[in-house]
Amino acid sequence: MNSPANYAFGKALRSLRARRGMSQYSLANEANLDRSYISLLERGHRSPTLETMCSLAQALNVSIGEMIFVVESFLSAKK
Repeated sequence: MNSPANYAFGKALRSLRARRGMSQYSLANEANLDRSYISLLERGHRSPTLETMCSLAQALNVSIGEMIFVVESFLSAKK
């Protein structure tokens, strides 16, 4: 079962990626990750490490703080 935090992270990641107009493939390429891993993250099936979050934030040209803010907004919306 997907945890609420993983689900919120996935929605945030998808939202930030869409805002930049990036495909999963291009995000994966920029962050040096596998495209299928991006998909698993976006569906809430995996928990990212801090290193992965840093890579994704850099590839998306956002700060870790902004990324966490978006995650928190999705978490609070579920309550």
